[in-house]
Amino acid sequence: MARSVTLFTGQWADLTLDTLAGKAAGFGYDGLELACWGDHFDAEQALSDDGYVRTRHDILEKHGLKCFAISTHLVGQCVADALIDERHKSILSPRLWGDGDPEGVRRRCAEEVANTARAAALLGVKVVNGFTGSPIWHLIYRFPPTSDAMIDAGYREFADRWNPILDVFDEVGVRWALEAHPAEIAYDIYTAEKTLAALNNRPAFGFNFDPSHFIHQLFDPTKFIDRFPDRIYHVHVKDSKVKLDNTRSILGSHLGFGDNRRGWDFVSPGHGDLDMDAMIRALNRAGYAGPLSVEWEDSGMDREFGAAEACAWVKKNDFKSSNVAFDAAFEK
Repeated sequence: MARSVTLFTGQWADLTLDTLAGKAAGFGYDGLELACWGDHFDAEQALSDDGYVRTRHDILEKHGLKCFAISTHLVGQCVADALIDERHKSILSPRLWGDGDPEGVRRRCAEEVANTARAAALLGVKVVNGFTGSPIWHLIYRFPPTSDAMIDAGYREFADRWNPILDVFDEVGVRWALEAHPAEIAYDIYTAEKTLAALNNRPAFGFNFDPSHFIHQLFDPTKFIDRFPDRIYHVHVKDSKVKLDNTRSILGSHLGFGDNRRGWDFVSPGHGDLDMDAMIRALNRAGYAGPLSVEWEDSGMDREFGAAEACAWVKKNDFKSSNVAFDAAFEK
């Protein structure tokens, strides 16, 4: 095995951490990527209760698991979104939602992400994954007419909101890894370039590489790794299946995940269009030695079956780079 294989707990928040850790160990995982929702990891409690972080370690150690990263996708989304509405209320605690005033929500969520960096440092992990939200996602279609100046202003607003948060990440020695994703400030190669430029390429900001979000955009995920080899701070193994047949739309048709009429959907690793061999080779070129974290999402498969199968599949398909040329022996 070249890398540790972990399970992202975000889709398992209905289970206690102890219950999930027992299952994950039984599935064969080496560790967990802890989501900051459910009872898995609470940044506020980590900072206010001296014994809380020890309880997380105790549960992981009980089941022989490690933790390399925590994730705050839901709170991060609300830091920079242009539109704050009932969708955001559904993913936030009452404390963070407050009275729902949009700017108040953004401010509280920004403080929470900064505190999550502090909590990560206490836990002993060096990466926090998540979303950033976007001031300009709603402008993606460029109609009604959208000027370059409007887009540029959105990137400046993003930087203004996130630079103070990243200052805290620098202070505590933790890095932020954006999961480049539709609805975020960066969702493909070119928007990722613009995002890094808006932040003056500061090292605190990198990416949680997740190929599933690129597959359904119809570009090769390995190109993202090759473009940003030094910014891949964490990796999700998640798969997506494109099902275009001249009737389905790549835009999803306002249909929920799992609806067979969609033009694409998330599926368990190994059941979609992910070229795992090409991805591993690209990660090896980039020198990535961190965990491969399975983010399991498949509306058509039992999740325990899928998570166990995914763990075995990832371990089977991961490999180290060679340190010799295969034809070197011919010279002897």
